[in-house]
Amino acid sequence: MSAPVIVREPAEIDVAAVVALWGRCGLTRPWNDPVEDIRLACETGHGAVLAATCDGRLVGAAMVGHDGHRGAVYYLGVDPDARRGGIGRQLVEAAEAWVRERGIPKINLLVRKENAGVLAFYEALGWHDTHTVCLYRTLDPAKRDEEARMKAEWATRIAAAAKTPAD
Repeated sequence: MSAPVIVREPAEIDVAAVVALWGRCGLTRPWNDPVEDIRLACETGHGAVLAATCDGRLVGAAMVGHDGHRGAVYYLGVDPDARRGGIGRQLVEAAEAWVRERGIPKINLLVRKENAGVLAFYEALGWHDTHTVCLYRTLDPAKRDEEARMKAEWATRIAAAAKTPAD
């Protein structure tokens, strides 16, 4: 890219463009609604979307937030056609700065097991494995069974893809 990449918290978020980018990056899952995640982060004041643009084109985005003690990075993705140019690093640095500016002492992120290749990226930036297990519980009974079904289907697809020889 010849033009500089600008990473900032935009005044207006093009939610559809951000969600489409995250989809191209393989970050969305059927059981999570990224539009609702963006709304909740922005409306509570405890989160934001950071956009990386080049010549006015969205080339990366991340969501960042905090709970008062620990910050978190969510959905960090760089357009597949713009990778390996430092945009991911800029987004991580912007997320860290966002958290630091709010006086939050720690920051976390989650990497799904099937996305293990990205671990080297974060390790190169100084992130470390916490050697903890992340547990969750779906609190909405109406969504619990549907989410469990979707996750089981997803796991089956991931396992089948792992057994399929590469082209």
